[in-house]
Amino acid sequence: QKEKELQDVVKRQEERMLQLIDNSGEVQRLKEEVSQLKHSLQRAEMEAKVLWEETRWQEPKVDTVYIQERVLLRQEVDKLRLLLLKKKDE
Repeated sequence: QKEKELQDVVKRQEERMLQLIDNSGEVQRLKEEVSQLKHSLQRAEMEAKVLWEETRWQEPKVDTVYIQERVLLRQEVDKLRLLLLKKKDE
């Protein structure tokens, strides 16, 4: 009888451990998703800032190629800034 109870306790403990492992994987996946969403938000905010800066003083006809180049340059600067910060943290 005691052996059966002990086996049941061990089995429940194993099930809990497996559930915790599953939960930790889900938490890690969600953290990565949040990180990607934050990065996307930063990119969108930067693009909006560039567009606002470029269209604030211009006449109705806007050079979209120039604006697109500015957006790409700003993205590259932000990417390099993030890489630099990661290196400093290491």
